[in-house]
Amino acid sequence: MHKILDNLIRMIHSKEMGSSTESHGSTIHVPPLHTCVLKSRTTANRLFAIVYSFAILSLLYRHCIALLHSFSIVSLLILLADAVLAFMWATSQAFRMCPVERRVFIENLEHYAKESDYPRLDVFICTADPYKEPPMCVVNTALSVMAYDYPTEKLSVYVSDDGGSKLTLFAFMEAARFATHWLPYCKKNKIVERCPDAYFKSNNSWFPETDRIKMMYENMRVRVENVVQEGTISRDYMTNEGESEAFSRWTDEFTPQNHPPVVQVLLECGKDEDVMGHTMPNLVYVSRGKGINLPQNFKAGALNALLRVSATMTNAPVILTLDSDMYSNDPQTPLRALCYLLDPSMDPKLAYVQFPQIFYGINKNDIYGGEARHTFQIHPTGMDGLKGPIYLGTGGFFRRKVFFGDPSETFELKQDHLGSKSIKSRVILASAHHVADCNFESQSQSQWGTKMGFRYGSLVEDMYTSYMLQCEGWKSIFCHPKRPAFLGNSPTNFHDFLNQTRRWSIGLLEVAFCKYSPITYGTRTINLLSGLCFAYYSFWPIWSIPITIYAFLPQLALLNYVSIFPKMSDPWFFVYIFCFLGTYGQDYLELILSGGTTQRWWNNQRVWMMRGLSSFSIGSVEYILKSIGISTFGFNVTSKAVEEEQSKRYKKGMFEFGVASPLFLPLTTAAIINLVSFLWGIAQIFRQGRIEDLLLQILLVGFAMVNCWPIYEAMVLRADEAKMPVKITLISIVLAWALYLASSIAF
Repeated sequence: MHKILDNLIRMIHSKEMGSSTESHGSTIHVPPLHTCVLKSRTTANRLFAIVYSFAILSLLYRHCIALLHSFSIVSLLILLADAVLAFMWATSQAFRMCPVERRVFIENLEHYAKESDYPRLDVFICTADPYKEPPMCVVNTALSVMAYDYPTEKLSVYVSDDGGSKLTLFAFMEAARFATHWLPYCKKNKIVERCPDAYFKSNNSWFPETDRIKMMYENMRVRVENVVQEGTISRDYMTNEGESEAFSRWTDEFTPQNHPPVVQVLLECGKDEDVMGHTMPNLVYVSRGKGINLPQNFKAGALNALLRVSATMTNAPVILTLDSDMYSNDPQTPLRALCYLLDPSMDPKLAYVQFPQIFYGINKNDIYGGEARHTFQIHPTGMDGLKGPIYLGTGGFFRRKVFFGDPSETFELKQDHLGSKSIKSRVILASAHHVADCNFESQSQSQWGTKMGFRYGSLVEDMYTSYMLQCEGWKSIFCHPKRPAFLGNSPTNFHDFLNQTRRWSIGLLEVAFCKYSPITYGTRTINLLSGLCFAYYSFWPIWSIPITIYAFLPQLALLNYVSIFPKMSDPWFFVYIFCFLGTYGQDYLELILSGGTTQRWWNNQRVWMMRGLSSFSIGSVEYILKSIGISTFGFNVTSKAVEEEQSKRYKKGMFEFGVASPLFLPLTTAAIINLVSFLWGIAQIFRQGRIEDLLLQILLVGFAMVNCWPIYEAMVLRADEAKMPVKITLISIVLAWALYLASSIAF
């Protein structure tokens, strides 16, 4: 273990200060493309981990001795809760052993490659539902990357429409026309914010032609939104016979779950030009074929279809994947990725460069913890000092070859057939339709989804794919520039947020308990620390075990006037306090040092507990039911559409409930039990004066009760349509009463 850490430290501290070449006895220094340094707080992290480990082990020892001395269900449950907390804490320390910071120098790229020698870049954008993912949102994402500061002839954008919607195709036909004006406008005026919607809302810079471009954008937006609202495309919206022919493919038998493949070239480099006479990048619409009785493999299947279609058309060696709402916020982002991909001193096993997920539109205090700063910004820097961060599902620049074998034996789809043929030629389009067909993977008896492409077998295809790539020997790098490379949407509806986490829970457990489980296979195949990082994520849903136990057991014991924690005079009392303050303090410092605020940290830990009670618990149950064949889970797209009133409430910091969902039942039940037990405990202390025996329980229950304030507010104080439904409140009261009756028998 120490040898591994020492090697990592030596590797990190040897900063990449550039390469040198010898010429006629003299050394020519080439300026560096990037640097990498170990974070200053690493030593403190390691020392704290040692001290905290002794505290945890001593606490677990106490539980075991107590259980052996006098067995009880209460003691067993407390041991289980603390054992899971200890396991999750231990795996989380892997992120803190070798965190690094990187910096790139775009200005030095000219010393390594001419612009004409830059690799071709294929951009994949995925969408699946025109109502949950509004087409204008996807259009803005596509336009922002089409306007990259990158050789246009080397840039291609592929849009995967997994919903097979002609509404999305119509939106991109409109976008293709607008792009001929938008791209030259951005490059002529050196616009930095190249997402049209974000640019016109920010209104940072104004030029003579800005009003005209804005009017064109607004006209496009209105046309697209009208078509989506009407749900059909009338001939009034079609500008030529070509568009009418394209939409003729959508017959009555054409459904999102059963349709032939559609590949439509909307813009072709070398053929289509902007208003200034410059060539346009390729823009291709793809809707893979689907069959009712054939596996679709959700987003991983859609990405693999794009891998094959793009290979028949452009076959770029570098691929960028983006979610539908994750628009480019920096036109030089590809150049930042090239600082690693073009560096001859980099490890040839480098698979991808990952940029963080950063969100816009989050309210001031981030009430849902949607920023997920630990997952998307803090933890990746920790993994970056090991074998590299996980793939976050968007914002990853991949080498195409990683999807076609391990580092020692790679191959790509041959591009000999491309030659100088147009991507609109019959041969190319026929090949593209063939590889996008729903039967291609089964007919070819290929290894797609197992050894090739994005991996199947989990709803979290991003984490699973990066995990398997690292098991095969590949590495990755985390690039976190000061200006966010990409900005995306985070759910502003609490129910959508919990549903999203529930879906992730099922997918993560699929990874945790597969035959390549990170805790057994990953720690041996990659290395111990990287394996523990992946284990932390894959076992994430088991947070529900200690959170649920501590949300109900001490409270029910308090209602029955039973003490289950050490007295204030007992030395073990201070061990409990140290464990609580230590882990919360470390979490707080990390978030503050990364640029967060105290209020955001508080909301983040509150939502962590809410997810543990709700989506983690229910997701775990659904995974178990799925594993034994009782139920199957379908993929639900997280809605990016936001209603005006909902948006107003979110900006005010109000939780959005409003629907009678089972996801809210554990939360309201726990809130009721914590409130009643706290009041009852205080009353008993005043009546009998036994504060020393019950202090830890009172503190725990009070802490939980403060965190439940948004639930109390939604149950009692609010009258808007987003309040907690009365049905949920009544059911929770009955459940709380039933739990109390059961506990009175048990205690």
